[in-house]
Amino acid sequence: MDGSVETGTTAAASRPLRKLGFLTIGLFDEADPRQGHESTLEIIELGERLGFDSAWLRHRHLQYGISSPVAVLAAASQRTRRIELGTAVIPLGWENPLRLAEDLATVDLLSGGRLNPGISVGPPMHYDTVKAALYPDTADAEDFSFERVRRLLGFVRGEAATDFSGTEGFEVFSDRVQPYSPGLGGRMWYGGGSLRSARWAGENGMNFLTSSVVKAEGAEETDFARVQLSHIREFRAHHPDRERARVSQGLVVIPTDSATSEQRAKYEAYAAARLPRTGAPQGPARLLFAPDLVGTAAEIAEQLHAHVAFREVDEVAFALPFTFDHGDYVQILTDVATKLGPELGWRPAVA
Repeated sequence: MDGSVETGTTAAASRPLRKLGFLTIGLFDEADPRQGHESTLEIIELGERLGFDSAWLRHRHLQYGISSPVAVLAAASQRTRRIELGTAVIPLGWENPLRLAEDLATVDLLSGGRLNPGISVGPPMHYDTVKAALYPDTADAEDFSFERVRRLLGFVRGEAATDFSGTEGFEVFSDRVQPYSPGLGGRMWYGGGSLRSARWAGENGMNFLTSSVVKAEGAEETDFARVQLSHIREFRAHHPDRERARVSQGLVVIPTDSATSEQRAKYEAYAAARLPRTGAPQGPARLLFAPDLVGTAAEIAEQLHAHVAFREVDEVAFALPFTFDHGDYVQILTDVATKLGPELGWRPAVA
């Protein structure tokens, strides 16, 4: 398998949707950040009641969105019983892999084994402006390559972090990260938008998160869905589990079945304002953006069934738009769970 994609109109039918999740950024007002965080927790609780399989948090540093999703998910773990809790994604350039491994294992145990950490690697955004605060003594020596991910995976999976263990006085020391959560290593996800990241995630036995942004690496192919399909196939071709390897797709979908006329107008204006960026690769990195899908559940389902990348996944984490109100998210999630999910062959989870 080489990552090539099929042509023509005879593609296989979509796989029945097995896992339905959602992704939120958790925006808040600087003057009242608690309210925004509380809203996010209420949305996660609603997701569980509606039968969603997973809830995912975006990660934002020095912005008015959740900067510490692991801490927020620790709170969510105590207010839910079943729904899986994920990050999409933690940028490892901001993290010490050893310390992060401790936090992830702790929250996974508190949640009863429901944590799904999604991560990515690379220099932090606006690194030149933040490196003096983030890494005042080691800014030019920090390694932002895949090796940083490999270190985290090793610690999560129980590899030794030190050559010292045993008893010293009244204290007992371990040579690996504590607490250790045995199943967490199999629930680590890499958020990737390129063939290289897809291949690396597969080779290292991770799960793969693919979102509404991918990289157009060849001048000959600029169709978002086909590029995304090539990444999914590249990942599975290099994963030990091949076709059984887990991939979750994260497009922006906004069903309008129960929306008011004012909400529909807002949603359509939001999507229209973002549409121009979807026509061609953007910027030096040649990023391709997927159009937001707005319409009735039946209309969105028809578009998804025609999406060549969607046809090869059975898990999704549909992204909620960044700037909507709490009531909008309630309406969208309710329509996704009660209207769109069934159109895609999904059945709500039960407690």
